[in-house]
Amino acid sequence: MNDVGAVVVAAGKGTRMGAADRKPFLTMAGKPIVVHTLEALSRAGVAEIVLVVGAEDVERANRLCAEHRLDKVRKVVPGGAERQHSVLEGVRMLGLEWALVHDGVRPFVTPDIVARCMEAARRTGGAVAAVPVKDTIKMADERGLVAATPDRSRLWAVQTPQVFRRRALQDALEAALAEGFIGTDDAAAAERAGIPVELAMGDYRNIKITTPEDLALAKLWLNDA
Repeated sequence: MNDVGAVVVAAGKGTRMGAADRKPFLTMAGKPIVVHTLEALSRAGVAEIVLVVGAEDVERANRLCAEHRLDKVRKVVPGGAERQHSVLEGVRMLGLEWALVHDGVRPFVTPDIVARCMEAARRTGGAVAAVPVKDTIKMADERGLVAATPDRSRLWAVQTPQVFRRRALQDALEAALAEGFIGTDDAAAAERAGIPVELAMGDYRNIKITTPEDLALAKLWLNDA
């Protein structure tokens, strides 16, 4: 995958974790979560990685990359106010045809997930890792009453990686920000720009570590590995 660069987004505050440090730098099995993530992407075969962190964490992140010999991390750059700003900063630093965007606190990504996303993206122009939802989903009205029950067979929970041609994603993000649109993931800006986005099978273990419960589960899985 010599034409694929990754943007790893690790600039969030992580308020739901309730920890003293930011989520990407919490430790699992002796290493910060973000190091596990960067190692996993390196094993998956991306050619280069741009790591996006909070401005106050750039120096610390550079030290970690050197300490853990994360040679594929070409640059560490400060993020912006929203995830969309951070992704754009990272994408602008890539020089390859394809941009693979991944959450810094999603350390269980595998080479198979990345391969499926890349195969789908090369076929359609864009792809996101996703898994079919297991639970019945209810839509609520403003009073908290059930307004509708969507057909579960058509619902997918979206993960990362999310993959697009680098120039197309950059243009889509810049247009979205210029027009005041803030999406909850990178695919939202791509969809808005008319880029087809294919759902590629992710993995139920490919969790985003957001809460203390997620962190406890991730540690259990690492102990079982």
